[in-house]
Amino acid sequence: MNIAFFLLPKQEVVCVNEEATLRQTLERMERYRYTAVPVISETGEYKSTVTEGDLLWYLKAHPELSFDQLHRVSLCDVPLRMNNLAVRIDANMEDLISLAKTQNFVPVVDDMNRFIGIVRRSDIIDYCEKLLLPIQSDEKKEMKRQA
Repeated sequence: MNIAFFLLPKQEVVCVNEEATLRQTLERMERYRYTAVPVISETGEYKSTVTEGDLLWYLKAHPELSFDQLHRVSLCDVPLRMNNLAVRIDANMEDLISLAKTQNFVPVVDDMNRFIGIVRRSDIIDYCEKLLLPIQSDEKKEMKRQA
């Protein structure tokens, strides 16, 4: 199945620029109530995904920082504990399923690595559920027939 059917386009995705500060990132995540957001370059390339955990671990390691000082810390100074991989728009559903096991969403890029959107894990699970329901229904019918 073509993953473009599941794509949430970049215009509808909350992202942060790789030049953002720690404070800007925190405030953006808080405003939209997301636990992870894609990090995009000035030229539109997908760079990484930053999570609440990344930000919390950084703050824990730097107790000298107050909230008022977070605008001085660049997001690129925050180590990311996971390397969330992106897929190309021509990827297949199996690629998405594999990545969705460990990522809340799968970033999608074009052939020049420009960010074009995401596929949410919930959409992937919904797709898998629809595939499984007819199989489970057929199994139940067979069990009733045999009884």
